[in-house]
Amino acid sequence: MRWRLLLESGDAALNMAIDEALMRFGIPTVRFYRFSPSAITIGYFQRISSSVNLEEVRRANVRVVRRITGGGSVYHDENGELTYSVAGGEALFPRGVLESMKYICEGVVRTIRILGADAEFSGVNDVLISNKKVSGSAQAREGGNLLQHGTIMYATDLERLASLLWVPREKLEDKGLKSILERVTTISREVNRDLSFDEVLNAAIEGFSFLGEFQEGELSEEEWKLVDMLVEKYSSDSWNFRR
Repeated sequence: MRWRLLLESGDAALNMAIDEALMRFGIPTVRFYRFSPSAITIGYFQRISSSVNLEEVRRANVRVVRRITGGGSVYHDENGELTYSVAGGEALFPRGVLESMKYICEGVVRTIRILGADAEFSGVNDVLISNKKVSGSAQAREGGNLLQHGTIMYATDLERLASLLWVPREKLEDKGLKSILERVTTISREVNRDLSFDEVLNAAIEGFSFLGEFQEGELSEEEWKLVDMLVEKYSSDSWNFRR
């Protein structure tokens, strides 16, 4: 199986527009990127006021963009997080949501192991190191195509993450935790050394190669036309603050 490898990065609105375009066209694609500048994405069904600390978000001038995928709020640190997305026809993946989620997250698990830490898939959409979350993923499906995207936190500023995101108290109490800082970690912290974006990117390309052969490519002209239209949606308050 041959996959297009896409390394296009940008700001939050552009990144989410590209991912939605990848899902709509359904060309088998694996994409790695980062958010520049740092930003927050929230799940499609989330209420923004209960997902992020809006006062702190405004003070720190961090942009918030709503995803088309479900899941929770995510802080994308420009200097400490690699984001991946995988898109293609649903027939390329195991049929069920959990099965396909676990299948694609195998790329995250392998990436982390290449970097020197032991990782495991957990629950519905998490990857853990030492029982702490280092990656979360989310899916959307439309027109027979699937999009899954997720985080790989290699050096995320966790203090800043904790100041920007709200986590339901019940969710922490269920896990016997007092703070989100007890719930998350980074790969750099676990392997006790600094990791660069390029080192993590190269590990991710190797880690996801179990899917098939990668060939680096670019978006087509038609895909860019759709991306340009979708950027307007992801830049609008009517979309991002709809709940």
